[in-house]
Amino acid sequence: MSLGETELPATYQSPVSAISWGAILGGAAGAAAVSLILVLLGTGFGLAIASPWSGPTATAVGVTAAVWLVITQWLSSGIGGYIAGRLRTHWASVHADEVYFRDTAHGFLAWAVATLVTVGVLASAASGAIGAGARAVSAVGGGAVQAAASTAGPALARSYDIDSLFRRAQPVVQGEEGQAAAEAGRIIANGIAQGEVPEADRAYLAQLVAARAEIPPAEARSRVDAAVTRAQQAAEQAKQAAETARKSAATTALFTALSMLIGAFIAATAAALAGRSRDT
Repeated sequence: MSLGETELPATYQSPVSAISWGAILGGAAGAAAVSLILVLLGTGFGLAIASPWSGPTATAVGVTAAVWLVITQWLSSGIGGYIAGRLRTHWASVHADEVYFRDTAHGFLAWAVATLVTVGVLASAASGAIGAGARAVSAVGGGAVQAAASTAGPALARSYDIDSLFRRAQPVVQGEEGQAAAEAGRIIANGIAQGEVPEADRAYLAQLVAARAEIPPAEARSRVDAAVTRAQQAAEQAKQAAETARKSAATTALFTALSMLIGAFIAATAAALAGRSRDT
């Protein structure tokens, strides 16, 4: 023990709190500000290069966004943790191991507060992204084919049932053209929702088209088969798009969670390094 120092008893408790909230809030404010700046910067670059007519593919944009999210999390966490560790109160007569633990805890707390603040500020954007992913999962789970095959959903299926009650053996030529088109749309939508348009419906549609368009039955049947094929392809594409959206949402969530965990580690490590630099 050097001259002028007083030996403290083993049961001595310092009246100063082990948490320096001022340093934590300062580090959190710095991390949140840097995070927002980087998110806005990445959004601006993304909107500049992304175009509905040309530019990178959706996969490339998604990968770039994930990488930028990781970079944003790491940089903001490192800056916030360093500020918290460098500004915290100096603890006298505290063991070096305890100082190291407190510094890392301060960095972690600064990261946690900054994360909560950033999520609160970006709540609308985050809820929109999560909602989009949830809707995609719901569409797949509930049947994306049914949702894509019809714009009116169950109403068209009920309309199809009503149409089948009053269907004639031979289509009636008289009447509004739109009524025939609407009935044909309901028949095809019902068939796509069920997985296949029955042969009886195809034959009836061929008769309806032949009567309305005044073309031979063979040509009318060819048109019906082509229309059904296109509707099936559109439904399959919608199903694949919903599946892609679901996978994209899951991947984004995993990347976000991983980057946040690494960000917490970086914040704690940066705070410990800053504390050691301050004490020495």
